[in-house]
Amino acid sequence: IDTAIDAADRQTLEMLDTDHDKRIRAPEILAAIEWLKPRLASFDSLIGAKDELPLSAFNTATEEGKAAHACAKQILKDLGKPDTQTITLTDLADTNKILAGTPFNGDGVIPPESATDKDVAQTLQDIMACCGSVKDCGGKDGISKEKADAFFAAVDARLAWRKLAKDDVVLLPLGKDTATAAAALTVVSTKSDDYFTRCGLAAYDGRSAQPLSRSDADYAALAPKALTDSTPALADFPLAKIDAAAVLPLSQGLNPFWSAAMADACAKFFAPMGIKATLSREEWQKLKDKFAPYQAWAAAEAGKEIASLGDARLEKITADGHAKKIAALIEKDLSVATEHAKFTEVEQIIRYSANLLTLLENTVNMGRLYD
Repeated sequence: IDTAIDAADRQTLEMLDTDHDKRIRAPEILAAIEWLKPRLASFDSLIGAKDELPLSAFNTATEEGKAAHACAKQILKDLGKPDTQTITLTDLADTNKILAGTPFNGDGVIPPESATDKDVAQTLQDIMACCGSVKDCGGKDGISKEKADAFFAAVDARLAWRKLAKDDVVLLPLGKDTATAAAALTVVSTKSDDYFTRCGLAAYDGRSAQPLSRSDADYAALAPKALTDSTPALADFPLAKIDAAAVLPLSQGLNPFWSAAMADACAKFFAPMGIKATLSREEWQKLKDKFAPYQAWAAAEAGKEIASLGDARLEKITADGHAKKIAALIEKDLSVATEHAKFTEVEQIIRYSANLLTLLENTVNMGRLYD
């Protein structure tokens, strides 16, 4: 192709190069001629042609020619030149600019301004915020079918997930306060398990109680330091003194590092569940078992990427049928792609008419070379 640029413009050559190997071969030129035959009334229009074509040059006796002729007339009409009898490449360039600037341009990407319904436009913004956006052929940010499908699938999944816990006393043992209680529980859960396991070892063998509570050397290592409740070294010490009785005090006698977290757990979790001053191993296991269904449900959270929109917004999007409305907008946009294909065909006819003979003269009989 690069060696033939002088003989024809690059776009014409790229149209001819149907296998995209950067070479124009005889079968491709012959195929272009066969393609032109039903679309042009006569090949006489190739002689002395320019980047324009009279409407009379189209072959209106064939389906292909008739469709191209109608498209060319429609282009001129859209450009405000219904009486013009010649179509140019400039006309086509102007038409493409017009299409690129319209809400529906055949690329399948819908910017928010495509929607006349303000709430649907907001949902398009929501999709872009949660699932990302893509550029349309006019450079505007919008959403594709893939983005819309992913968003509405997430909406359905999240609402179904939320519905599982609605008014379910098993999943929500503390009702609307269950999530807050579960969060407080999570902070102290591992440390509480550690405490009761150590107490179990002490009950198994009393000799283990002292070393499991930490050695004199461990405490001696802390002695020279300026200690606070947040000193990191304290975090690994047991939650409370290890005792074979395995009764955890919830306020007095706690590791200072964990006292604030335990106070929060007492206020949000233990007290609402009826546990006041101390906690036995059996009580601890029952509490964990009671919250296990909620924790399993929370771990299976669906639609995290759209959680920020809130349930009320998601329910309204669903109730108002935004999935169907946006699908219709995408379908409407894609339908314009057919028009784009027609414009491309008219452009191809004009470019072949303007450049094919020149190309042949300089690759078959080498007219320019011999001149």
